[in-house]
Amino acid sequence: MKVGSVLLVIALAAALSVDVVKTGFGLKGDEATYVSMALSLAYDHDLTYERRDLDRFFGLYRSGPDGIFLKKGKHLRVRADAQPPFVHTIKSADNQPGRLYFAKALLYPIVAAPFVRLLGLNGFLVLHVLLLFGVCVCGYKFLAARSQPAPALIFTLAFVGATCVPVYTVFLAPEILHFSLIFFAYFLWLYKEVKPDAPSWLRGRGSDIAAAMLLGAATYSKPPNHALLVAPLVLWLMWRRKWLDGLLVGAVSVAVACLFFGVTAINAGEFNYQGGDRKTFYTAFPFDGSKDSVWDRKGTEMSTNDSDAENVLQDFPNRFAHNVEYFLVGRHFGFVPYFFPGVVAITLWLCSSERRRPWRVLIALAVLGSAVGLLILAPYSWSGGGGPTGNRYIIGAYAALFFLTPPMTSSAAAILAWVGGALFTAKMLVNPFVAAKSPYLTTERGFARYLPVEITMANDLPVMLIEGPRAHAWFNDVLLYFLDEHAYPPEQIDAAGHTGVWIAGDGRADIIMRSDWAIDHLRMTVESPVATVFIASAGGRQMRLPLTPGTPATFDLPAVGVRDATSWAYLLSARSTEGFTEHLRNPESKDYRNLGALMRFTAAPAVK
Repeated sequence: MKVGSVLLVIALAAALSVDVVKTGFGLKGDEATYVSMALSLAYDHDLTYERRDLDRFFGLYRSGPDGIFLKKGKHLRVRADAQPPFVHTIKSADNQPGRLYFAKALLYPIVAAPFVRLLGLNGFLVLHVLLLFGVCVCGYKFLAARSQPAPALIFTLAFVGATCVPVYTVFLAPEILHFSLIFFAYFLWLYKEVKPDAPSWLRGRGSDIAAAMLLGAATYSKPPNHALLVAPLVLWLMWRRKWLDGLLVGAVSVAVACLFFGVTAINAGEFNYQGGDRKTFYTAFPFDGSKDSVWDRKGTEMSTNDSDAENVLQDFPNRFAHNVEYFLVGRHFGFVPYFFPGVVAITLWLCSSERRRPWRVLIALAVLGSAVGLLILAPYSWSGGGGPTGNRYIIGAYAALFFLTPPMTSSAAAILAWVGGALFTAKMLVNPFVAAKSPYLTTERGFARYLPVEITMANDLPVMLIEGPRAHAWFNDVLLYFLDEHAYPPEQIDAAGHTGVWIAGDGRADIIMRSDWAIDHLRMTVESPVATVFIASAGGRQMRLPLTPGTPATFDLPAVGVRDATSWAYLLSARSTEGFTEHLRNPESKDYRNLGALMRFTAAPAVK
């Protein structure tokens, strides 16, 4: 406890003293909405977007809330009568048509508002530090009840620290809250199962009800991600023939979620905080003094639903199989690289006699169901969208996996959790602020480069956060996404206007290639002014071609890809074994780049 107290003091000191705006490199993800909501609650005691909210945000960030989600409100009336379903809702135009509302869940702003009122933007970081400290304390208590203290402590710290979870500590967004709510709920439910002599308040019905309340709150904030996680608690009570307790716990969880949806409806006139007339704004914002309507002129209509029947059923078997692979071992969002201690917990559980214990089986099934549900209902955005660090949508379910961990008598597995996780996450934990703002840096080098790229999700990869042609650029009739700095965007290479792509001489370049039609092969021409070996593949057979200086070589590169929502996607990997700098060959040149081989190609369509 002394070590924990020291670490807590250090973490709190850092959270209190850091410049949130400058050190955090401005806005990330959905921060604009959540920060504005918490500030509005803290200082205006409402969740209505007004001119003073915009003024306050500009004062803190010296810029506008880029990416803020807003919606127009409704006037909602509820009427009960004898006609099924007996309760009816009637929506009409808002009494104040110029009023706008924040279009995100209000749970996180409500929790954060007191901290923001006391500590400003640093209050978000302090809240996250306290939540993670509480998680570590509860996790240690749970494992230490039946394990040796040392492995219990090491594994608990690994479960949090050797993952992408700490990076979300510096996001002013609800991921840490979701992770903590699920963790606290399962601790309240299960501590009595591993420690029968636990304090009385953790042994009675009250702890189960408290757990259900936390799970209900988490379900409201992200229904698709967390709804199934209350099922193990309910089913376990019924398994033990505590029928009334099971029904009560389920009812409490539903009631809490409905309560928050009800508050949302009272505030904005709609139960769905993401429904209705909802838009996002960049550079221009409502109430910014513009002469005409920013809402009509600048707002971008937003929908987070890609689960309609056409998207779900189109090419379902092939897409689902690829999504399972990406979900498990994907380079950017994979469970194994970014939640490796969870893999250790599952393995330890399956290899122990605890695999037969019903409540552990129920937890595993709930997490599995949550993951499969995401892959089915959000086939192109199951990682959370916007190029997140790891999979932010599964972070709540990951918390539940901790409670699969059986009693530990040795520290070997706990150390393995640290080592395996650190191989992929140590780089981002060195500076979580950089990793949060620029998540594409994590996968440019290191062990993640050996993992498959989620090519069906090109528009949600971290590279899309980069401005300019590296994010995507047209080359002939295909669209290229440059996943690293080992290749350069297309450029004109001669007076005739021909274009080419230079592959650097310092490593393998990975480039996603998208086309509106299936590609059979690439007709490729490669040349270099130096002797080198050009190595390339496009999902099929790898080609290895020695190049003679100044002599172009032409060949066909087989292409094998997958179908995404609207196109076909392929991963083009290319490497030049040698490199040169043009300025050193010709001092008059201003080109200081490390170049290896110049690549030109056209895509040959597959024969139907």
